[in-house]
Amino acid sequence: MRSRHALSDRRKKPLDAARLDELALAYVARFATSRAKLARYLSRKIGESDWIDEADAMTSCEAVVAKMDRLGFVDDRQYATMRGASMTRRGLGARRVRAQLRVDGIDEGDAGEAVESAEASATASALGFARRRRFGPFAKAPALDPAQRERQIAAFVRAGHAPALARRVLALTADEAAALDGEPGVD
Repeated sequence: MRSRHALSDRRKKPLDAARLDELALAYVARFATSRAKLARYLSRKIGESDWIDEADAMTSCEAVVAKMDRLGFVDDRQYATMRGASMTRRGLGARRVRAQLRVDGIDEGDAGEAVESAEASATASALGFARRRRFGPFAKAPALDPAQRERQIAAFVRAGHAPALARRVLALTADEAAALDGEPGVD
């Protein structure tokens, strides 16, 4: 028995520049995005469809992305700031923020402010990560096993924190962590 949705049964839908513009507008209305992410989305839609317009598909894609940027629907600097702040609140470090912004297609100039903000709130972010994972001062019981402690440090490093900061947070007592959490300079 053949599946109703087998790939050979599917016909590619026709796509032209006007429909590509509509797809881009719907995408930016629904998601906060960068220029590069919008371009990847539109390129994927072009590949999934049957291009019927006289103009070149990739040229049309670039034109639509430029139009969305010109209209202010896509702003890489604002996207980087928003994405970096969100990741920092989740407890991720500056290295992880920088890497994710690079994946999202944000250049260093637009990502600079977001990365600087993540670096400035590194201690608060690391404390938030420790609280979420119940490491160090937030653990039910202290990690006395050196192997367990190294695994916790590795988790901090994967989250984008410096190993020295991870060791410092893991060495804090509950009172010291509460005092750092309450400092006005720590976000």
